[in-house]
Amino acid sequence: MRKKLPIGIQTFSKIREENCYYVDKTRLALLLAEQGSHYFLSRPRRFGKSLFLDTLKELFEGNEPLFRGLYIHDKWDWNVKYPVIRISFGGGVLGSRKELDATLHHHLALHEERLSLAPLSPDIRSRFADLIRRTAEQSGQRVVILVDEYDKPILDNLEKPDTAREMREALRDFYSVIKDSDAHVKFAFLTGVSKFSKVSIFSGLNNLQDITIAKRYSAICGYTDTDVDTVFAPELEGLDREDIRRWYNGYNWTGESVYNPFDLLLLFEAREFRAWWFETGTPTFLVKHLSGKGFFTPDLAELRTSMTLLSAFDVDRITPEAILFQTGYLTIAKVEEIIPGQMVYSLSYPNHEVKTSLNEALLSCYLGEDEQSFPIRLRLIDILKKNDLPALKTLFHSFYASIPSEWYTRNEIARYEGYYASIFYSYFAALGLDIIPEDASSRGRLDMAVRFNGHIWLFEFKVVEMEPEGKAMQQLKERRYADKYRQYGEPIHLIGVEFSRTTRTIVGFEVEEG
Repeated sequence: MRKKLPIGIQTFSKIREENCYYVDKTRLALLLAEQGSHYFLSRPRRFGKSLFLDTLKELFEGNEPLFRGLYIHDKWDWNVKYPVIRISFGGGVLGSRKELDATLHHHLALHEERLSLAPLSPDIRSRFADLIRRTAEQSGQRVVILVDEYDKPILDNLEKPDTAREMREALRDFYSVIKDSDAHVKFAFLTGVSKFSKVSIFSGLNNLQDITIAKRYSAICGYTDTDVDTVFAPELEGLDREDIRRWYNGYNWTGESVYNPFDLLLLFEAREFRAWWFETGTPTFLVKHLSGKGFFTPDLAELRTSMTLLSAFDVDRITPEAILFQTGYLTIAKVEEIIPGQMVYSLSYPNHEVKTSLNEALLSCYLGEDEQSFPIRLRLIDILKKNDLPALKTLFHSFYASIPSEWYTRNEIARYEGYYASIFYSYFAALGLDIIPEDASSRGRLDMAVRFNGHIWLFEFKVVEMEPEGKAMQQLKERRYADKYRQYGEPIHLIGVEFSRTTRTIVGFEVEEG
């Protein structure tokens, strides 16, 4: 029987009382309560963090009727009710320290009013500590503290570093109260998009257990394949199950992969495959950061890093690996232990939606406007369908030649050699084609392989000074990159592309059959 789709609903009671679809996460809530007391969880936006926090709120407050029929119902002591202090930064943008202070005072005042407590201290830190202590004393139970979008005041101001630092210092002081009040705290759970380094915002809250990449909690937010096939079974009719998986599955934190809930709920409502999640918030800061750093976009398909780099996020140190992973544009594809205790994490796109949409956004940043890249993408797919290699050469020749010279002088990214190959790659990736960048073989690394429409195209890119030197095609043939692809029994085309460092155009475009 079909139920109401909980689109945009983050309130647990509303979902349960209005007969909405609900994916039962209470087994994991019970595990958290039994195994520890202070937790931190990082997940991308619109992944269900707020709903999970609200579930914890209702659980600790002992609202037993809401949990009937769920995993936890006969495993929880409903006779004990804990007072909950919940703080959320999800609504609106705070643009200054003054606005942040006002918001914190407002949150504390609401809880004081609810408990008929008069404020004792004028400063935020002391007022928060007083609230926790007096709440515990009044109720006779230790307090549960839930903080949603703990990092949003910082993230909203990353393009204003001075303001972001002020936000960071204020929040560090505020959150340190939770540790100092440990005797009065039963359970604490903080969620956000990013994990700031321990030397910044968490330096005063080092008793938090970070469960972001804990295998057992990988599916704490999001829907698993099993959830889709069982809970949402009535919605699957008329939709291709493999297309659903290819478009939206693949987010992973070392355990079971999940779908973004927002994507699936919009898909089930509209019955149309679109980049629902991506379209709700174009990652402007991320795209500017990647392009400004000269990030080599083919690396997005397979980026190897350490957990230190994945966690190394701060106002003064934003690594591409960390921001791409924490915001959900890359996910963990593989974990390797290269030596005992030393783990290497391979990151990749989670799915078709992110791969195509992120590369479209990068193209717009590289070129200055999407109106320029869209018609080229349409033309490119027509050319590939016809396997018209002369037309492919003409298309990219004319494209690079059309970029105004003043664009190069205005944009720092243009001085990087990888810029030219990055644009080439992003055009193909934005189409959602089967691409293997930096494909390794026993003879070296091929720059890019594309499989589409019964053909295989193997690309090698080189940057030269003025005149074509034939080095790209020479490498393709000498290293016999085509050998690896003969197993598919499809026509193979070798394409050597050379970019001029001086004229900033394609000066060499050789094509041979493999």
